Amino acid sequence: MNIAVSLVAIGFLIFLAHLFSEIFSRKKIPDVLMLIGIGLLLGPVLKIVQVGSSSGIGSVFTTITLVTILFEGGTGLRLDELKKSVRGTSLLTNLNFFATMAVVGLIGWKAYDLDLLVALMLGSIVGGTSSAVVIPMVKQLNMGKKSGTILILESAFSDVLCIVFALAFVEAVLMGQIDIGLTLGKILASFILATLIGITGSVFWSMILHKVRTIQNSIFTTPSFVFIIFGISELLGYSGAIAALAFGIGLANMDLLASPAVQRIIGTNAQTLNETEKVLFSETVFLLKTFFFIYIGLSINLKDLQPLLIGLIITGVLFLLRIPVVRASVSAANTPRLDMYYMAAIFPKGLAAAVLATIPLQRGVEGGEFIKNVTFSIVLFSIVFTSVLIPLIDKVPFMRKFYDFMFRITAWTGFFTGRDKEAEIMAVSAISNGGRDDNSQTSEPENSMESAERKKDE
Repeated sequence: MNIAVSLVAIGFLIFLAHLFSEIFSRKKIPDVLMLIGIGLLLGPVLKIVQVGSSSGIGSVFTTITLVTILFEGGTGLRLDELKKSVRGTSLLTNLNFFATMAVVGLIGWKAYDLDLLVALMLGSIVGGTSSAVVIPMVKQLNMGKKSGTILILESAFSDVLCIVFALAFVEAVLMGQIDIGLTLGKILASFILATLIGITGSVFWSMILHKVRTIQNSIFTTPSFVFIIFGISELLGYSGAIAALAFGIGLANMDLLASPAVQRIIGTNAQTLNETEKVLFSETVFLLKTFFFIYIGLSINLKDLQPLLIGLIITGVLFLLRIPVVRASVSAANTPRLDMYYMAAIFPKGLAAAVLATIPLQRGVEGGEFIKNVTFSIVLFSIVFTSVLIPLIDKVPFMRKFYDFMFRITAWTGFFTGRDKEAEIMAVSAISNGGRDDNSQTSEPENSMESAERKKDE
């Protein structure tokens, strides 16, 4: 009977997930928020489902979800779009990570009496964004390809910074000192070598894919090979997440990678994913995403309210911090107005933060329990903030006025990264002052401008 009830519940949740996705596409109320709400209701509130006894299974499940989402997200990225987005991605990723680490570290050090290194450890853990949230959300929003690519790449690249810096701070706390040169070396090695592993794997797989397809029931061999690539990269001490993303990008761009020099190596048999495989992987990601966010809701601890309150406060600070970070990373003159709003609103924390939060406690770092509980709280509230801000931007004129005002202040303070200050101020002023501000998403002149810019982007 319990098995029958469980199967009915799973089927019902899948139907609800499709309904929530349709609500998101029509009303801009993110399905992520509703899925987390179901998890909270089933777990901490009604205590119907408990996940504490199956944490090992949960870790495997969340890793499978992350790898699959990164791979499927990579298959939708083209190299020409990556070239356009690489500068903005680098600026946004680094500014967001280091600004978050510094601000959260300062809060933990001054407000909650954490040791400075421990406080910076907390900042590094929550310094990135979640691929599992960002990638599905970007795909459902009407964003330009360049802006969407920047957000997707930021979510993947920031994981490397989070992992390397968090582990470095753990070692620094245990040893009493930190080696900056070693930390930077690990970051470069993790990123470059993981990318090479992913690209090499995609070239190899494209060479044998036509033979693999002749095997009966072989459609899931491609994601299986992604897991192998992820595992190899992790075992060698590099970022499996970056390797999985690079594998997807390489497989999607095999026609561009197969230059005359490369063709001498891979021959003429290089294959990429067909439409059937793309649709199947997309549906797989949808199912994994559904249960991943329900699992996050199940994992939240509501018994101790203090970490929840601290997490809410820090999330509010990160919400405000994200605005100047985006403003400093993205040119207002070359980015559609709505895209800038979305980029400033999307700052969710997820799997990487949740996993890293458990390590200080496991290693016996003083304050480890505090870091774990606060991080889980930040994960919850950052996803809630992002989920709520998206429909507010679309439907509430005040929210767009707020972002315009904040962008303008940032422009006048000169918080840029080497761009012409006068030109940027004029661009932001044009955004802030142009057109009517009624219930429409943008004014008519701005819609025309954004439409032209989107066509140029795409």
